[in-house]
Amino acid sequence: VIDPVTGRPVVDGEKGELVFTSLTKEAFPIIRYRTRDLSRLLAGTARTMRRMEKVTGRSDDMIILRGVNVFPTQIEEALMATPGLAPHFQIHLDNPGRMDQLHVLCECTDASVGADARAAVAKSLAARIKDTVGISVTIDVVNQGAVARSEGKAIRIIDKRTRH
Repeated sequence: VIDPVTGRPVVDGEKGELVFTSLTKEAFPIIRYRTRDLSRLLAGTARTMRRMEKVTGRSDDMIILRGVNVFPTQIEEALMATPGLAPHFQIHLDNPGRMDQLHVLCECTDASVGADARAAVAKSLAARIKDTVGISVTIDVVNQGAVARSEGKAIRIIDKRTRH
């Protein structure tokens, strides 16, 4: 397990990026294969093999927002747990002032829902994200089809932040 930024090994039990090495495969040895999966190795036991905590995210889609590591999967889990919202969303990052802001654009499942109901769903999702991820976000609930679709891999993050 290594630090995804520096590439240096981390202390046992600390979260980092999983790296595999296989020296027994003669035809094609794998030396420092970076998975981009984030996890940590658990303390040793009487077993002969090390145990690993479940994968919590990926280092290539991690967002650092005001010092908090945020993964799009965390936003997606909160969105899927909120009734009345479709699974299509986009994350917009911006820093109009001095602080970075995260804005989630998501779709309502029912087009006939009024503005008050959309505001209530948005408030519920924002509270769920605040409780689980620990950051304050703004939510915009739009009609079905309003979130841009793409061929192949969905574009989930639009980063408009300027670096100071």
